[in-house]
Amino acid sequence: MKFNKPSFLRVAIIFVFTVLCLVTVTACNSTDSLEGSTLTVYSTFDEDFARPFIDLFEEETGIHVDVIFAGTGALLNRIREEADDSSAGADLLWGGALFSVLPEADLFEDFVSDNEEFVISGMENTEGTITRIMSSARLLMINTDLIGDIEINGYACLLNPALRGQIAITDPAASGSSFNHLINQLYAMGHDNNPNLGWDYMDDFIQNLGGIMLGDSSAVHQGVANGNFIVGLTYEEAPFTYIEEGYPVRVVYIDEGIIGTSSGAAVIKDAPNRDAAHVFINFITSFDAQAMMERDLFRRPVRSDIPSTGGLIANADLKWIAYDTSYIIENRETWLDSFRELWEKYS
Repeated sequence: MKFNKPSFLRVAIIFVFTVLCLVTVTACNSTDSLEGSTLTVYSTFDEDFARPFIDLFEEETGIHVDVIFAGTGALLNRIREEADDSSAGADLLWGGALFSVLPEADLFEDFVSDNEEFVISGMENTEGTITRIMSSARLLMINTDLIGDIEINGYACLLNPALRGQIAITDPAASGSSFNHLINQLYAMGHDNNPNLGWDYMDDFIQNLGGIMLGDSSAVHQGVANGNFIVGLTYEEAPFTYIEEGYPVRVVYIDEGIIGTSSGAAVIKDAPNRDAAHVFINFITSFDAQAMMERDLFRRPVRSDIPSTGGLIANADLKWIAYDTSYIIENRETWLDSFRELWEKYS
């Protein structure tokens, strides 16, 4: 059988065009098909940070978001407890320090964001499960009404007896922010940035806590802002809202050096609404969401194409400490045990 060439070409072109249209329609309608569905999110972020993103996401996609806010450790425990119950649990973990989430990677499904190509070097989703959504520096938050003439410019100053019982922290086993500070303290106060040589400092530091440990990371910055503590060990973005609202607080970037950390988002294994979770991760790593994060919410974006608005101190102006992520994860439980032993010794 012979084909008329022009007719055959027309048929082929029509066929290809039809396939492309179907693909395009499917892609364009992928979000539409989720409209009215509910995405359940476990988030370690404060609601003040999370709410602008949630509201915008719901408006743009029609997907409703239910959020449960808690610390990293508590949410990871909850995800593990719910792993065998397909009728319970969430679709997405949003937040959580990388050092705390990576050891629990078996709880999450593989997913790589559509925006991964824009991520800055060192923040890539190399494991396939955890998409980096922002980076952060550790800092100290000071109550300016209470500090008087006490000098605080880094971790060494926290050993001042005048600060005994006036330092706000939370349990590093339950809080990703607190665990990041533990790592930062060990590296910064260990000789030649050797974390295993930082335990003499930690011994003295834990003594100076005076047996006080708060319940979660939000209680740290709230306690300092409300005048319950002189200084708190917190994450970079926490104090700036208080500063904008006129609270008597300021920030101190740690003289001895800073461990840069990142927070991520991950789809929980067997998530009932994984498609909506994928859409959310793509949304939170989009240019507009990342630009809003830097411009309005004092977070360091992970995208390389976000212009700086000057809200945060530039990376080049901070003293960063190099570290080995795998080494930290390998030693995580040992360091937490050592911290717990010192805490029980002095509390």
